[in-house]
Amino acid sequence: MKRGFGLIQALMIILLVGGILAIAMKYANVGAKQTADIYAKESAQLFMNSAIELTLLAINGFERNATTKCLHQVHITSIDQRFYADINITKYFLFKDENCDERTQIIDTEDSHGMVMLEVIVTTNPYNEKNKGKTIRLIRRTLQRP
Repeated sequence: MKRGFGLIQALMIILLVGGILAIAMKYANVGAKQTADIYAKESAQLFMNSAIELTLLAINGFERNATTKCLHQVHITSIDQRFYADINITKYFLFKDENCDERTQIIDTEDSHGMVMLEVIVTTNPYNEKNKGKTIRLIRRTLQRP
């Protein structure tokens, strides 16, 4: 009777340890996925900041003439083709004597002169293998001075 009882105890301990290991592996997998998602979102946010700076550079370098008075839209793709940024320049805040186009908001103070309102949308490229099916879409509206 003692031999059979020891075998049952050993099997129960093996089942208990196996169950604990299965639960630990499940939580480790969830933790790894969560870390990868956080990394992807942080990468997208850093790319968004870079896209805003590149847009400000594009506005400063934009050559205005009679037909194209102001820049309205900028499209930027990351170097590794992982993210896309679509930037819409919704308003220019300029003095009365400067004419940009119909989107101009006329102001009376020098402090706000030259500011632009941007709407930035960053999305992941679904065809990039680094994204692995993750879809991230970040939207930010910001007021910047080029």
